[in-house]
Amino acid sequence: MREISVNQELIFARLEEILRDIEELRCFQKISLEEFKRGKNFAIAEHYLRRALEAIFDIGSHILSRIPGVRPSSYKEIALLLGENEIVKEEFARDKLLKMAGYRNRLVHFYLEVKKDELYSIIKNNLSDIEEFCKFIKSFLTSLKG
Repeated sequence: MREISVNQELIFARLEEILRDIEELRCFQKISLEEFKRGKNFAIAEHYLRRALEAIFDIGSHILSRIPGVRPSSYKEIALLLGENEIVKEEFARDKLLKMAGYRNRLVHFYLEVKKDELYSIIKNNLSDIEEFCKFIKSFLTSLKG
């Protein structure tokens, strides 16, 4: 791994935020789809997932901005460049992080198209992908200290 200098305090603060957001989302894993569709559950879940995804790409953008010549122009490019630059495994970047970038864009730009069933499914089945990202970043930060 080449020498790069990142603001670890900023990155750790974002990681903590992601983990808090995941904890808030975990409560929705314990309820039925029918209950999820009632009241404000969908809006609350959408908020926490969007925040977690924003923090993921804030971290990625920050790290990549410290690598000479690397200037991503989209969230999907951030995802792929994190893999190409060995910040996360390339397979993870292609298979998981790229989808997270697409869903972040969906939540922000096509929010009217987001359905309760799809958000519920992501919360039930994909929060571990976000946790895996956090582990990759912690491992990357540890490698910088060495």
